[in-house]
Amino acid sequence: MRRLTLIAIPYLWLLALFLVPFLIVMKISLSEYALSIPPYSPYLDLSAGWAGLVKFLSQLDLENYIFLTTDDLYWKAYLSSLKIATLSTVITLLVGFPLAYGMARAATEWRPTLLMLVILPFWTSFLIRVYAWMGLLSQEGLINQLLLWLGVINAPLMILNTPTAVYIGIVYTYLPFMVLPIYSILEKLDESLLEAAEDLGCSRLMAFWLVTVPLAKNGIIAGCFLVFIPALGEFVIPSLLGGSKTLMIGKILWEEFFSNRDWPVASAVAIVLLVILIIPILLFQRNQQNQREADT
Repeated sequence: MRRLTLIAIPYLWLLALFLVPFLIVMKISLSEYALSIPPYSPYLDLSAGWAGLVKFLSQLDLENYIFLTTDDLYWKAYLSSLKIATLSTVITLLVGFPLAYGMARAATEWRPTLLMLVILPFWTSFLIRVYAWMGLLSQEGLINQLLLWLGVINAPLMILNTPTAVYIGIVYTYLPFMVLPIYSILEKLDESLLEAAEDLGCSRLMAFWLVTVPLAKNGIIAGCFLVFIPALGEFVIPSLLGGSKTLMIGKILWEEFFSNRDWPVASAVAIVLLVILIIPILLFQRNQQNQREADT
């Protein structure tokens, strides 16, 4: 009974905060838009009981989902989000792996300080940090002023309200999620393995590629998933840094809910996005399970 109670607590948490909201959104996605409050007319009448459920299933209408396939805006937004999230994950990996490697190879007394510097941005509001980047990337911002002062450019660069600004914002925001899993693996790396590889004729670069990178694979996979999954549905960064030129599904979802007030279509967009996210989430959970089994 004690074990059952312990297991039931997280499942009740998931039921209340994930499954029930998901079913509500699913119900709205199968409803019809209406000029009312709330702005939809549900096809499923729960007050009718079993008869209402049978009637709903017999008249099941996927019109909102079909609409997503007929309008170019939505599938282009999904593809653009996948592209931005994938490229951002790759850039974050290229930046984060050297940082994690440097932290792991630093002197033991310096590692807590370096780790604190990586976590330090979380002490500030996410929204404030994004607004700070708006000031840095604007034409009158510090970055342009510095480049002009150094003579690198003759006129201010247009960085804000471009896809470049979105990549910068995503990489900056989610960099700790890439660094920390890789660092946790590299910190435990046995340096005698590298010495053995060098004794067997490997150069330092080859030993790094053949020993360090494969051993850090689990941390790399975990970091990539932790960056890709939230970046795919990101809304704040493309809205504030990307402007109207950046097309991402998070922005479309916000506009459908709050600007167009078309809740059925917005719910259909959210359901499709969740289905897309389920694949990397399941892969991430499988990788975590394999890692736990390997550790035991």
